[in-house]
Amino acid sequence: MNKAILMGRLTKDPEIRTTQSNISMASFTLACDRRYKSADGTRQTDFIPCVAWRQTADFAHRYFHKGDRMLVEGTIQPRSWEDQDGQRRYITEVIVDQIYFCESKRSDDRQGQNNDYDSYSNNYSSGPAKSSGGDGFLPDPDEDETALPFDMT
Repeated sequence: MNKAILMGRLTKDPEIRTTQSNISMASFTLACDRRYKSADGTRQTDFIPCVAWRQTADFAHRYFHKGDRMLVEGTIQPRSWEDQDGQRRYITEVIVDQIYFCESKRSDDRQGQNNDYDSYSNNYSSGPAKSSGGDGFLPDPDEDETALPFDMT
């Protein structure tokens, strides 16, 4: 099984291009902090290249900007090519299937403003699940807050 789930901040705005077949492709890099700290107390950061296609690419390009935190699901895929000097180059990328909103560095700047980004982020992700309205968690579709399947007494 090949599945990658990453949460990180965008190092710059997603770059979007269109293939000759008119298919959207967005590339971006996520800066993902490691879970542990090194001996000197600092946390290492990995910079993971990501590629999204079609509607997911358009979604990333339209609603995410440098510094925004995003969660992506996808697969890890290595590829190689020959550069202009005839040298063989290699890269390992995450091919993104779904993108979800997380908080951003600028979330304080957006509070109190009613703009397209805020209303859209509270109601949509590029994946099948809906956002729960800003707490960073997705709702459980089977969860009904008014009824529990067992007696709590």
